Amino acid sequence: MKSISILSIMALGLSLCLASCNNEPKPAETTPAPTAAVDTTPKAAPVFQPYKAVLVEHTVKDFDKWFEVFKASDSIPKSYGLANPGVGRGLENDKWVIVYNRAADIAKAKEFATSPALKTAMGKAGVNSAPKISYVDVIFDDTTKIPQNERLMVTHHVKDFDAWKKAFDAEGDAARAANGLVLRGMTRGIEDPNTVSILFAITDMAKAKARVASPELKKIMTDAGVDGKPSINWFKWVM
Repeated sequence: MKSISILSIMALGLSLCLASCNNEPKPAETTPAPTAAVDTTPKAAPVFQPYKAVLVEHTVKDFDKWFEVFKASDSIPKSYGLANPGVGRGLENDKWVIVYNRAADIAKAKEFATSPALKTAMGKAGVNSAPKISYVDVIFDDTTKIPQNERLMVTHHVKDFDAWKKAFDAEGDAARAANGLVLRGMTRGIEDPNTVSILFAITDMAKAKARVASPELKKIMTDAGVDGKPSINWFKWVM
């Protein structure tokens, strides 16, 4: 009887234990935090905003020396509101230099062009020709990265810009690309809006030079109203 009683008590205790365990509250289930949606909508390219710039062309005695002084004197143009400098070196004449700067204020840029500080810096750098300075409105500027850094800049005067632009557009990017040229920039003179400069990247030098020398292009330019001898400069961006 004693053994039965002990077994009964043990069984009763086990039953109470199981009942107690089954009655304990279960931990609350957690809901996973929602994953943030990834925006895969293609981002539109920034809308181009026309701006003003200054182009300076001249020749130097020694390019490396000039470039060293140019970089060391960068605070001078900055103080006149000039920024984002670009430097090109001639391909046919490696002592020919073109310097390009955005201009916040053309009046200040003109002050810079006549400043004693610039004159001193140019003398120190070995500039040996009178600089040609152009103040322009940049009406197209393709700043996307490309592997080519050789450029062609054509500057000419036209009778009527709108008529010339219509003929230029009619020639088309595909025709220019087939001749080794890709449009990268276009400017109009601030003092004379019918003075136009066109900047091309060169993808095939032989084709580009053949195109520039071709009678076909000369006819296109004449028909478009180009009324003076174009200035043609082949150069390479070095900065």
